[in-house]
Amino acid sequence: MSRATPQMRNLAKRLMAYETGGNKSSETKNPAAFNCCEKLRPPLATLMGDVGFRALLSRALASSEVRWLRAVHVKADGSLEGLEDLHAQLGPTEFFEARVVLLAQLLGSLVAFIGEDLTLYVLREVWPSIPINDLINDWISIC
Repeated sequence: MSRATPQMRNLAKRLMAYETGGNKSSETKNPAAFNCCEKLRPPLATLMGDVGFRALLSRALASSEVRWLRAVHVKADGSLEGLEDLHAQLGPTEFFEARVVLLAQLLGSLVAFIGEDLTLYVLREVWPSIPINDLINDWISIC
């Protein structure tokens, strides 16, 4: 079941824009990281352990409606494997959309497993300088 609702996609896009300073060209230069998922890894691994984080990210990959994203695998350290090869074969728009879908799927799964309040807390911990009103307004439209 896809948890990448339109509202989660909007939140994912806003987080990614914030992460890159709104610079779309920088969004495609670092295909190995999927920056927002990488930033979520430490607090989520603390919360649910490394195995729990890998399971959550693997589930997000497997549930993605972006079929080629299912070829990406989560390594033992929680990083993603296989993105470099795919990035070379895809256009920037298609690759960007996959990043949005993956992050939206991950956020939706977090809400389902740990709840809205704890998910919002994790987001505030990872992105403390996002104005709280912006994050809460996005969050209200989701929940």
